[in-house]
Amino acid sequence: MNGLSTVLIVVGLFFVGGIISFVKQKMPTSLIVLLSIGAALCLGAGILRLEV
Repeated sequence: MNGLSTVLIVVGLFFVGGIISFVKQKMPTSLIVLLSIGAALCLGAGILRLEV
């Protein structure tokens, strides 16, 4: 596990926490969708960069 994959996974998890918070605050759906896409891309890139 290298540094970049760790950073991408942590940022993706941070975005997931933001999604949960935004849903509880009833923020606009478009903002939640945009943040969801960003979280999915970060987590996906971090997982694909893992050297297993």
